Amino acid sequence: MTGRLRFSALAGVAAAVVLAGVGAWVGAGAVATENPLHATKPAPMPVAAAAPLAQASGKEKKRKAPVIWKRKDKAVVRQAEDALFGGRYVALGSSFAAGPGLAPGKPAVPGAPARCGQSMANYPTLLAERLSLVLIDRSCSGAQTANILNSWGEIPPQIEAVTPDTRLVTLTIGGNDLNYVGNAFAASCRAQVAAASPALPGDKARVCPALFIPSEADYAANEDRLRQIVREIHRRAPSARVMFVQYLTLIPTADRMCAAVAMSPEDADVLRTIAARLSETILRTAAAEGAQVVQMNEASATHTPCDKVPWMNGSKFGQQATDGIGWHLNAAGMKATADGIAYWLTSPARRIFDPRFEPAPAQIAQPTPAPTSPAPGFGSAPVSAAGTASAVPAPKNR
Repeated sequence: MTGRLRFSALAGVAAAVVLAGVGAWVGAGAVATENPLHATKPAPMPVAAAAPLAQASGKEKKRKAPVIWKRKDKAVVRQAEDALFGGRYVALGSSFAAGPGLAPGKPAVPGAPARCGQSMANYPTLLAERLSLVLIDRSCSGAQTANILNSWGEIPPQIEAVTPDTRLVTLTIGGNDLNYVGNAFAASCRAQVAAASPALPGDKARVCPALFIPSEADYAANEDRLRQIVREIHRRAPSARVMFVQYLTLIPTADRMCAAVAMSPEDADVLRTIAARLSETILRTAAAEGAQVVQMNEASATHTPCDKVPWMNGSKFGQQATDGIGWHLNAAGMKATADGIAYWLTSPARRIFDPRFEPAPAQIAQPTPAPTSPAPGFGSAPVSAAGTASAVPAPKNR
């Protein structure tokens, strides 16, 4: 591949991958008896036409459809696939990895009870099928960074699934510490209440939670815990590849807002700010601790709930959840994420880091104790760096 083509510029997903030779399910994961990529090659992955490809005639032609990137380094790809074949893959994270409301659901297993909301169509499962990996899926809806390293009620620490023979660990975590998705539910609730007709006498008023505005200490504490997680993974599995999967984009730019993401401009700005700060934190953590980053936030920027081919659901208020619950990935988003991870796994190893964002060690706080009671994962305020839950009204536009 050329240096000009980065996964962060992906504009969509190509035709469905034909998965062959998938073996029996074991626990919360799968064992594939034959590498499906060797049996049937996947369709090429599309990328944005930021760098036009030279034509056979030497002249450039205008393309209406996205440029299709075709791998020419087949030997490198095959070598990467063979290195992963049959390897132990541990998926850690929260609901963006688990896939709540995305049919069909996974049966509960020790370490991943029903309340985790795992789906058979989540990206860890799709990736394991695609690359013939042995999956141990410990993703759990509502999980915070503390739940990776500590027990959460009846659920043991997710990181206990990482063993010395682990070859791959994916991480989608940190959003619930900042109430990222919880704020989306709160913002859409506020918009629905504001748009509702005046209540009739005797009607019970609907109360929406206030948005949680993370402080600088909250962001610093979140980064500190993310770094602890990566260091502990490396300690437990020195040979494992660790890959952060960025949170997909929930809220489009202000000029592309639509009914699916109805909320005030002020609340939308709060969500965009949290998303940007979380992305920066993950980039810094990966660079400092030796991990890779799959830039699904950038890849999904044109696949929000307001776009023609959404990878994310909007509020879905009052709708049945079969293609994912509100403010979470749908089936297309899970497939796109699995495709993106596979792309980077079979490409030359690299880190992604934006040097504009420098860590601030002086602000890093001590880790927050793990929550002791189950959380729905879709709207509860996180514990602040000071150790207490805090929520304040959304700020005005700055």
